[in-house]
Amino acid sequence: MRSTTAPARPRWYQIRLKFLLVLACLAGALFWFYRRYNPPMGSGPAGPAVPAEAFTSVWHHGDTLLLGLGDSVVTGFGAKPGFGFFDRLAEVPPGDESDIAGCELRRVFPNLRKRNLAANSTSSGDHLRYHLAELGPQPATTRGIVVLSTGGIDLIHDYGARPPRDEALYGATWGEGRRYAAAFRQRLDQLLDGVTARFPGGCEIFVATIFDPTDGAGDIERVNPLLRLIKPLPPWPDGLRVHAEFNRHIREAASARPNVHVVDVHATLLGHGMHCRDRSNPHYRVDDPTYWYFVNLEDPNRRGYDAIRRAFLLEMIRVLRPST
Repeated sequence: MRSTTAPARPRWYQIRLKFLLVLACLAGALFWFYRRYNPPMGSGPAGPAVPAEAFTSVWHHGDTLLLGLGDSVVTGFGAKPGFGFFDRLAEVPPGDESDIAGCELRRVFPNLRKRNLAANSTSSGDHLRYHLAELGPQPATTRGIVVLSTGGIDLIHDYGARPPRDEALYGATWGEGRRYAAAFRQRLDQLLDGVTARFPGGCEIFVATIFDPTDGAGDIERVNPLLRLIKPLPPWPDGLRVHAEFNRHIREAASARPNVHVVDVHATLLGHGMHCRDRSNPHYRVDDPTYWYFVNLEDPNRRGYDAIRRAFLLEMIRVLRPST
């Protein structure tokens, strides 16, 4: 005979216990993913040491404009306000590394002004189309110190979601990549010459090479699975070759102009990307095997920006510091 008694409802604490167990499992899985695919950023100074004695005397007394041009690397996306490399060039923020205290451009350019025209997710074409118009001609009494990061968005967009095209060539073949890289070079030449023309009082332009978050492995499709859910990255067999072609054009464009100087951000960040803990990787940094990229993989994190700042400062010391 079938019972007519209704089954007992679970007690409130039984429901809460199951809920907590589910949350604990999810938290454990997320923690595993984080530890497996997002290695620690580390702490302390990142990148090369900067000689403090270079900042003990004034380099130039006149009006000086520190100008930022380019993409999100110059806006500082991925770091809290004041801790991108552009802002840290001008002044060391409170809470920065102690060894870099006093190594700031405001100390050696007492009449320094700062202007950042860089914008997130912008390509080299955007920089040519909009930056020059926004900048406009500068007074003849103004000396320019220009920092530029361009070309990275051209390489990474549209993450393989659409066929490759100029200014968004992820997935391009080597033949396509060479053609798009040549178009990038034309825009870069126009941008460098256009910026120079807008500073009748003279300017020095410091342009960054494009970093490689795969640490030379070229396996960008193996990025953090959580990021893959947001923007899947298909394999790009010719990616490293095309990337190297862009950096070749950056170096050659700079060497053709006496006022343009390369800052090798690519070399500075090698070994601090997706393979930072891989001892078999040729760029493994045994002294500091930590991760210097933001979660989006397109931008550095706080320590990555510290390293970039130091690389820029060393080149600026070489170029801008008066000889004694």
